[in-house]
Amino acid sequence: MFHRTNLIYRYDGSFDGLLTCIFTCYEQKEWPLDIVSDQNVQDTLCPARTIDTDSVKASRVAAVLPQKLSKEGAEWTYLGFLTCQPKKELLLLDFVRKGLYFGPKIVRMLTDDTVNALSRAVYHLTHEAHLLSGFIRFSDSGGVLSSVIEPKNNVLPILSNHFCTRYPGEYFLIYDKTNDLALLHEPGKPSSIIAADEIELPSPDDQELYFRALWKQFYDTIAIEGRYNPRCRMTHCPKRFWKHMTELGAGFISGFPADYRDKEPPKQRNSLQNIDQNRAPSRLGQW
Repeated sequence: MFHRTNLIYRYDGSFDGLLTCIFTCYEQKEWPLDIVSDQNVQDTLCPARTIDTDSVKASRVAAVLPQKLSKEGAEWTYLGFLTCQPKKELLLLDFVRKGLYFGPKIVRMLTDDTVNALSRAVYHLTHEAHLLSGFIRFSDSGGVLSSVIEPKNNVLPILSNHFCTRYPGEYFLIYDKTNDLALLHEPGKPSSIIAADEIELPSPDDQELYFRALWKQFYDTIAIEGRYNPRCRMTHCPKRFWKHMTELGAGFISGFPADYRDKEPPKQRNSLQNIDQNRAPSRLGQW
């Protein structure tokens, strides 16, 4: 059905863009050598074709996937796009091709190399998102809760619903330093994920440092020295998460006094409930 070419498809890096590439493959009856996003373009001797995102073509592919591959197969396609799997675009193209041929049973064909690779990539993504839902630590930065993460996968679309449901009345920001993305949430408004090349969060004030010290003291107090097992801890909480976790020493400035936790707490700032709603957007817009 397809004739193989040495063409390289280039798209804008969006999921709709990838679906447009899949539509183009069937429309032109050709199998590209590779599919790369604009962010990952490298010099090559092979000819390249830019595939402009077409919402109509993308919606046609999106409508077919749950019908032919089942809802689970369509979900795997979207989640696979969020993974850090090398050459994931070609992997998803092959998965869709086989899914349209075999139907809903494609998600159970784990002995197939394509399905097995996609299944492992999706598990890695969802497992990382599950861990981060418990290991993300927020800091109060001028009335906005902020956090920095460095995941391997693009987990913000998965974490969005969890944290927006958990903190519906809070202003918060989660900055994905790996993928240069930021999740923004304001009470009463839909959350959004925006491109963010570099975000510099404000330095913590006395109140923030005080509560960080309290949390660190709580963590140290409930620890059982005789059961200290760093290898076991790394199994349940990967070491790459530690640099952004308050209880493991992250977030303390140089020269931070050890006895700070014994001092009187700084004066409490105004509650977020008292923030003028008309001024709210500027809180997230300042970064």
